[in-house]
Amino acid sequence: MTEHAVATPDLGSLEVGQQIGTREVVVDRARLVRYAGASGDFNPIHWNERVATQVGLPGVIAHGMFSMGSAVALVEDWAGDPGRVVDYQTRFARPVPVPDPGAATLVVTGVVGALDAEAGTARVDLTVAVEGVRVLAKCQAVVRLV
Repeated sequence: MTEHAVATPDLGSLEVGQQIGTREVVVDRARLVRYAGASGDFNPIHWNERVATQVGLPGVIAHGMFSMGSAVALVEDWAGDPGRVVDYQTRFARPVPVPDPGAATLVVTGVVGALDAEAGTARVDLTVAVEGVRVLAKCQAVVRLV
């Protein structure tokens, strides 16, 4: 197996407002079941349509932590090392309904929101939306680049 090193972004060449990338994450029911097994979160709102609608949800919804973790992967890849992410926060704004059959698609876009040359960090602001509606709010990661 060959591994390719990803270069760490150069703090001096970054600008506030610069886009770091975008990606789509397809979320289907099978992925939710696998995530439930990995995380230990077997709440039936994440796999059982009847239970989800009985509690007032539009249907089965994705785990919030799944959405959050999927979003930060863009930053980890851009930084070249997940260990460079020294802070990550968000607010869960809306649930992510996952139809069956079918899937939901998280669209994640990252933009440099702030630079701190003294600390050697960049703050990346993430927009995370499904069908144009934000599902995570104030989603920000701080990345150490030196």
